Amino acid sequence: MRRPSHRFPLLAASFVLGALVAGCATPPPADDPDAVAEAKEANDPMEPTNRVFYAVNDGLDTVILRPLAVGYKYVLPEVVRTHVHNVLTNLAMPVALFDDMLMARPRRAGDSLMRLLVNTTVGVGGIFDVATGWGWPAHDTDAGMTLALWGLPEGPFLFLPVIGPTGPRDATGFGSDIALDPATWVGAGVVVSTAGWTRYSLNAIDTRAGLLNDLDKIKAQALDPYATIRSLYRQHRQSQIDEVRSDDRATAPAWFEQPSRK
Repeated sequence: MRRPSHRFPLLAASFVLGALVAGCATPPPADDPDAVAEAKEANDPMEPTNRVFYAVNDGLDTVILRPLAVGYKYVLPEVVRTHVHNVLTNLAMPVALFDDMLMARPRRAGDSLMRLLVNTTVGVGGIFDVATGWGWPAHDTDAGMTLALWGLPEGPFLFLPVIGPTGPRDATGFGSDIALDPATWVGAGVVVSTAGWTRYSLNAIDTRAGLLNDLDKIKAQALDPYATIRSLYRQHRQSQIDEVRSDDRATAPAWFEQPSRK
C-alpha cells in the first residue's frame, strides 16, 4: 500500500510544483466574456501545465500500466480478480471507517465497521464479500469527501504526476488517507516494504483494469481526451459528495425497514 516514505515526498513535490507554475497560467482576456465563462466553468487555471502532466501520465499508462492491466485481465479469470479486489477493498476498510466517522455519518461508519469485521472473519480475510449479502453494502468514501462535507472548496483542477486528476482538496485528502492507514505505521524492513509495494501495485492494476473499456473509448472517440477526463472526474466527485450529503439513514442494517424521508 501507499507508505509515507514513498508517497509523501511525491505529494509534497507536486504541491510545490503546482505553486511554482500557478503564476504561469495565462487568464483569458477580460474583454472576451465567452472565454471568461468557459475558463470559469473549467476551473482549470493551470491548464497548460496540467496538459503537460496529462501527456506524461498518458505515456506512462500506454507503456506500463495499461499493458499490465490487459495482462492482468487476460491471465487471471474474473473470479480470481474479484477475490483480489475484495481483499484490497477490505484492507482499505479501516481508513473508510475513520473517514465515515469524521463525516459524522454513523450509518455509513456502521456499514464500514461491519464490513471489516464480517469480511475479515467469515469472508476469510476479505476474499469473499459476505457483508454485502448480509446487509452492509460497500460505499464510496475518502478524506477528500470528508473535507468537502466540512465546507472546504474543491479548488482549481489539477492533473498531478502519477496521481492523475485531482484538486487541492482531494490531493490533501489523499495524503490524509495515507496517514490514517494503519499499514502506514506497521514496522519497517524488507518484508513490510515489499508487502506495501505489492498492495499499492495491485491497487493500481486492479483500478486500471476496471477502467480499460472506458478510457479506451475516451481516447478513441473524444476530440479532447484531457477535457473529457477533467469533466467526468469533476462530475463523478460531485455525485459522490452529493450522495454523502443526502445520506441521512438511520443506523439499522439495510435489510431492516428504514424510516421514511421527508
